[in-house]
Amino acid sequence: MTSAHNSFPITIFSFGYKYDPPQDVNLLFDVRFLANPYHVETLRSFTGLESSIAEYVLQNEAGKECLQHLQRVIHFFAEQYQLSGKKELRVGIGCTGGHHRSVAITEALALLLRKDFDALQHFHRDIKKESH
Repeated sequence: MTSAHNSFPITIFSFGYKYDPPQDVNLLFDVRFLANPYHVETLRSFTGLESSIAEYVLQNEAGKECLQHLQRVIHFFAEQYQLSGKKELRVGIGCTGGHHRSVAITEALALLLRKDFDALQHFHRDIKKESH
């Protein structure tokens, strides 16, 4: 794995497939297989920034494994991109609307990766595009 406090720039962002996948990415991950809070009436109006949604998405086997796999693959790609002379790594994490699952994964992933990458940035492209 990459050494601690690597300054290689990584940008991770969530998006909604219904607003079209981003074109300006190196890696694109579809997390629509994860449990969807949209289908739970009491959770629908929240976003992946809230703990109730993050827990719903991440506190099960698929959510935990997804996060672990993404952390490993992004570490690997960041290291390889850096060795090959690339200037940055851009990663898109998508779900249907870009409000719940992709946001929760992006937040959790950013928290994990920030321990190793000083120049990590993250944002949520479509989180404000519509209200529930």
